[in-house]
Amino acid sequence: MKTGKILLACIMLTGASHAMADNVKTTERGVEIYVADASPAAAGMVRLSVITDNIVRVEAVPGDSLPAPRASLMVVPQEPCGRFDCTERGDSIHLTTRTLLVSVSKATGALVFRDRASGRVLLRETANGGKSFTKYVSPQTTLPPNYRPSAPGEVNWGRREHLNRLTEADRTGYSWHALFDSPADEAFYGLGQHQSEEMNYKGRNEELFQYNTKVSVPFVMSTRGYGLLWDSYSYGRWGNPDDYLQLGRAFKLRDKDGQAGALTGTYTDKRGRTLTRREDSIYFEHSGVIGNLPKGFNLDGSSVIYEGTIEAPTTANYHFILYYAGYVKVYLDDSLAVAERWRTAWNPNSYKFTARLTKGRPVTLRIEWKPDGGTSYCGLRAASPLTDEQQGRLSIWSEMSPSMDYYFIAGSSMDSIISGYRRLTGRAQVMPKWALGFWQSRERYKTQDEVLSTLAEFRRRRIPIDNIVQDWNYWEDDQWGSHRFDPKRYPDPQLMLDSVHAMHGRFMISVWPKFYCNTDNYRQLDSNGWIYRRAVADSIRDWVGPGYVGSFYDAYSAGARRLFWKQMDDNLYSRYAKGIDAWWMDASEPNVRDCTPIGYRKALCGPTALGTSDEYFNAYSIVNADAIYNGQRSAAPDRRVFLLTRSGFAGLQRYSTATWSGDIGTRWEDMRAQMTAGINFSMSGIPFWGMDQGGFCVEKRYVAAQKLFDKTGTENADLAEWRELQARWNQFGCFIPLYRAHGQWPLREAWNIAPEGHPAYESITFYHRLRYRLMPYLYSMAGWVWLKDYTMMRGLAMDFADDPAVRNIADQWMFGPALMACPVSRYKARSREVYLPRQCGWYDLYTGRHTAGGQKLTADAPYGRIPVFVREGAIVPFGPAIQWSDERQADTICLYVYAGADGEFMLYEDEGTNYNYEKGLYSTIRIAYDDSSRRLTIGPRQGSFDGMLRRRSFRIVYVTAGKPVPMNPDTREGRMAEYSGSEVTIDL
Repeated sequence: MKTGKILLACIMLTGASHAMADNVKTTERGVEIYVADASPAAAGMVRLSVITDNIVRVEAVPGDSLPAPRASLMVVPQEPCGRFDCTERGDSIHLTTRTLLVSVSKATGALVFRDRASGRVLLRETANGGKSFTKYVSPQTTLPPNYRPSAPGEVNWGRREHLNRLTEADRTGYSWHALFDSPADEAFYGLGQHQSEEMNYKGRNEELFQYNTKVSVPFVMSTRGYGLLWDSYSYGRWGNPDDYLQLGRAFKLRDKDGQAGALTGTYTDKRGRTLTRREDSIYFEHSGVIGNLPKGFNLDGSSVIYEGTIEAPTTANYHFILYYAGYVKVYLDDSLAVAERWRTAWNPNSYKFTARLTKGRPVTLRIEWKPDGGTSYCGLRAASPLTDEQQGRLSIWSEMSPSMDYYFIAGSSMDSIISGYRRLTGRAQVMPKWALGFWQSRERYKTQDEVLSTLAEFRRRRIPIDNIVQDWNYWEDDQWGSHRFDPKRYPDPQLMLDSVHAMHGRFMISVWPKFYCNTDNYRQLDSNGWIYRRAVADSIRDWVGPGYVGSFYDAYSAGARRLFWKQMDDNLYSRYAKGIDAWWMDASEPNVRDCTPIGYRKALCGPTALGTSDEYFNAYSIVNADAIYNGQRSAAPDRRVFLLTRSGFAGLQRYSTATWSGDIGTRWEDMRAQMTAGINFSMSGIPFWGMDQGGFCVEKRYVAAQKLFDKTGTENADLAEWRELQARWNQFGCFIPLYRAHGQWPLREAWNIAPEGHPAYESITFYHRLRYRLMPYLYSMAGWVWLKDYTMMRGLAMDFADDPAVRNIADQWMFGPALMACPVSRYKARSREVYLPRQCGWYDLYTGRHTAGGQKLTADAPYGRIPVFVREGAIVPFGPAIQWSDERQADTICLYVYAGADGEFMLYEDEGTNYNYEKGLYSTIRIAYDDSSRRLTIGPRQGSFDGMLRRRSFRIVYVTAGKPVPMNPDTREGRMAEYSGSEVTIDL
């Protein structure tokens, strides 16, 4: 057999091409395989394209031709730069780069990815079914009749924007399923931000769509040295590709009296009136089915019990999903399967759990539900069972795409995999320095005076802060989308902004992509066909006042994005002398209406200018971010953009955009869920993430407790818990990329949580000050994000991959290279179990005491502190005490050096607010510690920028296992070193 061979180096052919089998075609970038005798549901054609030595793109379709190329919303244009060989060996085609060997079966199209040097299999498609396809036709057919396409010659996102009507071809795609083998010890991270307290996604199921508190990113990383990024914007599933089943379809049901076919539902209202009926499912999850609850029955304050037995059709681990608003518990065979959870009525949540059930054995099921509002939601469904081997595979299902299209990214570490991800999806920006300081927000400051008096109180109390936030409804009630301040409550917005800046603060404002029909901005967008019209046609009213009709703009249209920014610029940015420092892009899922079934949600936000919302369901946040990022850079080219968005998607980092976790609840379990949510979001390649510290939606008992205190000064049990919860959440928040408090009433400023002298107040203000002392550490990490694709909030598997004990740890993480945060998330806990990874020893941050790694211990956690450990070899720079991020430069840095291993730190500095760093105007100082010689070297400064400190002092504090030193950035102990840019060496 003849061998085909082609070499590529940065798109230059460097070898000759030889004949191959008739069903194989080499290309400039790789190879195409036309699968012999493929079934209609299998891949008929597979294309491999080499991007770099460690990144290969895989495209597949049934049939023999890929769709016409389209501009990707997530992947930026690539200039391939990887040398490869393409050879034919028996039944397989082998694509070889410097680091990878990819094999493709000519008969089936099955893929195997190997490390070239060792031959080790990184990822292998499952035999007989690794790629499968089903034709999908979207029901969405027309754009608004007045839709105006982009201007001729305008660069836009895709192939469809010129269409006024979506043809059948535009509505047709494939549901595809990719399935790979996975060994038992593999772990997976990423997928965005989800709320079920799940750290490792091995063997888990996750639905991939965008919603308030839920962010789906089509990227996953493995402990076996690779990541997968799939270029699909549709609804998808990780794990089991099938939808969850209603209980009556998943099991044989019997009610509490033993009658087959249903459970018993008992409804008791707050007056004691009881109603009993049979329930063939518990599926009261959205507006489409909520009407199936008992008619005329007031659920608010009632008690509901669903009970009976479920009998499994086969012995397996069953994966359940619980959907709830109000209070809920679930029991299986009288054992608590789900401890009490709560969520406010208008914003339900999902939680997943697993139970082992035996074929033919009835299991008692009892759901105790206490609705907490007039409209409330409850549902329990189960996934069709898979074997443990099937459930453990790597499985990706996408509802609608033109083709299967994914990128395999190999890496020697998770950092190198994320670097590959950012090569594909865009380089992250350096955030403004002030963005790393503290943000104060509430739902909501209602007047100009509230904004200014709050910031002034921070300054009076000397509590460090950088940013004050104006949440929604600063406009007149019936003018949502006008982007105009209500003149009665904000009589002089320019004065307000100038006053914020005079107090050395920054100002962020909430802007939604939502418009009431009576606003001028709505009419401008609608006149071009750039408004989603279904909500208007259905007369959907929101929750403000009497309820107003409006809808969201189509951010998939380049023209609409340009007009959206112009409206923001005309009414807010340039109107007020560019005094707005940051943008809060709320509801960017887009959330046209809460609690609707997914099919109707797609109808409400489509069709888009690029195609149906079946295909473009998950990517709204990134095109919306494009509008603001590029808009502001056109208006103020040298001023750093900062966006905070409630949704996110692959590539968001290139638009200087961070994400927060939405309108989460104020419960201890909600706090725990943010830990896994934030870690996995960060491990999805998007570096800046935050949350509403303290939670957003508040239980009524906390509201009542605060009102009692305001009236009588009495701290009852609920208020005591509220204050401890807020303290613990602020402790947690100090060690994530964005440090921001926000939520509904009670108010979230430290002095409104508890009076000065109270342990909650003292703890919150301690961590405010610690955050600012860590500013050189924080801002250096922000620089590394840009310089070397760094990740600030790091699951332990990123740094300790060869320690299997860390893979499922959900409540500890590395915050940068030195600090391991271990928050406390249970009421009245004064200690907690901590695992210290085995690769090194560890120091207590506060006391300097040393403990060997590779063990669990019970760490002290008094009310005012959480355990924080520092790894051996760490170098931690502390700056001066400051009240805002740029109050003074770090002319003296207190440098703590922790013995026991070699270590290094690179201090990054620039001008903090502009884009001169893109022109090379920044400096770095490499600081290295050699443990064997006990020598610290502060290397020569590289680079410069305007205003840079030419001279500074380092106070070196040396901490060893035999000589613990408490953390004290104001210490007078330690060795002083004067530094003027040349190398300095200190023997410790």
